[in-house]
Amino acid sequence: MRRSYRSRIYPNRTQVRTLLATLETCRRLYNNALAERRDAWKEKQRSVTYTHQANALAAGKDELQVHSQVLQDVLRRLKKAFDAFFRRVKNGEVPGHPRFKGKGRYDSFTYPQSGFSLSEDGEHVTLSKIGSVRIKLHRPVEGAIKTLTITRDVDQWYAVFSCEVEAGPRMNANPSVGIDVGLKKFATLSDGTVIDNPRVLRESERKIKRAQRRVSRRRKGSNRRKKAKRVLAKTHRRVRNQRRDFAHKLSRKLADSYSTITFEKLNIMNMVKNHHLAKSIIDASWNQLIQFTTYKAEGAGGRVELVDPKNTSQMCSRCGVLVKKTLSVRVHECWNCGLTIDRDLNAAINIQDRSGWEPPDAPVELETASKREASLLVGG
Repeated sequence: MRRSYRSRIYPNRTQVRTLLATLETCRRLYNNALAERRDAWKEKQRSVTYTHQANALAAGKDELQVHSQVLQDVLRRLKKAFDAFFRRVKNGEVPGHPRFKGKGRYDSFTYPQSGFSLSEDGEHVTLSKIGSVRIKLHRPVEGAIKTLTITRDVDQWYAVFSCEVEAGPRMNANPSVGIDVGLKKFATLSDGTVIDNPRVLRESERKIKRAQRRVSRRRKGSNRRKKAKRVLAKTHRRVRNQRRDFAHKLSRKLADSYSTITFEKLNIMNMVKNHHLAKSIIDASWNQLIQFTTYKAEGAGGRVELVDPKNTSQMCSRCGVLVKKTLSVRVHECWNCGLTIDRDLNAAINIQDRSGWEPPDAPVELETASKREASLLVGG
């Protein structure tokens, strides 16, 4: 399995200028390659392939002062963008044609195979055409390093190592769990655990608005506007880091505690069309939690499943009848069997029951359904 290790690097002033020049070269190459594909189709109804552009790139790569494989990866990114565009067209979705990258909008480049090396003491990473850059490894890099991506985050630089590591054991002896995600409560587990919503964006919204007003008041092109934009970007970065930290810690706890973790397969793109809830849905970042939990569960010998969310809140977790209720009704009261239970807890139990989890061969003492219901009942 693949695992990424993200560590901060500390380039000196000369290296920062070289890194910025590399990003600008990659951005221009991306835009030129995109323009070539667009013009070839518009004028001659001819498609330009990655192979054609890569062969043309080989002739002038020495003039660009960037490692050749970094340039090739730029063309691969464009190819992936067009592959996604054609896939959306084929599926009848909104196409979303690949767009040109504006100045300052290209923030990473990748060494896909070679051109980099990590020192034995783990204190420096050597980058082709750039030099030896100091790095701070907060944890050792395990496995065989396959690619290295250098990313810029406002005024900070990071090295992301993609490594091939051995997966954990196929099954562990922990119980399974179903998780119902929400907005008022971030998540409710089928064992009764409730996780509060940190509302990271809402907590920092006042600072973001204040920083945005400063940017709006500054004259375009001035140094004061550039400084204000940097302050705004750092405020957003803090929110992003807080959200990622929360997802990392929660996903690690879930992966270590449960063997099979079941979520609903939510269509978030359609959910954010509700403008009353869009900001809160994006702030919750459910997909990020699912992604982090997936790879961490694999490393711990577990797995993550996504199930159909239809009627998980409406169906009774005890007898299976549908009990219609609006979003404002927060308690599930079944008219058939008399079960009274929290709405989100009822949904989490249904989500767990829809997973295809099977216990391991070794005997493991788990709660029976009746015991679980008895411990979770609110009344009735």
